Amino acid sequence: MAEGRVMPHSLQCGCGKLKGAVEHTERANHAVCYCRDCQAFAHFLGGLDQILDERGGSEVVQISPRYVRFSEGEENLACVRLTPAGLVRWYASCCNTPIGNTMATPEMSFVGLLHSCLDGLGSSLGEVFGPIRCWGNVAGAKGMPKPRQVGVPRAILWLLSTLIVARLDGSYKRTPFFDEAGSLIATPRVLSANEHRALMESVDTA
Repeated sequence: MAEGRVMPHSLQCGCGKLKGAVEHTERANHAVCYCRDCQAFAHFLGGLDQILDERGGSEVVQISPRYVRFSEGEENLACVRLTPAGLVRWYASCCNTPIGNTMATPEMSFVGLLHSCLDGLGSSLGEVFGPIRCWGNVAGAKGMPKPRQVGVPRAILWLLSTLIVARLDGSYKRTPFFDEAGSLIATPRVLSANEHRALMESVDTA
């Protein structure tokens, strides 16, 4: 291993058909998101206890897609958009393990990987990707009082710098979620208005 290089961290779906790795883990942003859309994604997939924490938070590792690679089972990657303009939310169709969230264009070069595919939570993932530094969208958290929102300005700066660097050096083109023409490698399922409404109602009543 070259001096200063961090070993890749494994990425895998629950049944093991989809496998890969995340490189340069030191360049990630480790966060928890409480937004209703992230909760809705968990409801869409099922297995809430394996995806959300007790307040409805999703533990996410945000990183440039160029550091994510799939080595087996890429044909199992599927995606959904909760609304026509929503994030592209990736999961393993073989077992409904959430993988991560991207925008619909490779120029917006980031992915938020869900802890469910990274085999760890909290401090264990913190040893690899650094401690959680951002708790965002806390208005969507379950229960009272709401968690304290922390680290959002820092997360925004991280995102902006990541996007700018990717555009300047052309690395936004290196992504496992888009093909060479810049198209998504899977066609998203876009929920109907009725499907979306029912999903959000399930979030509110959970």
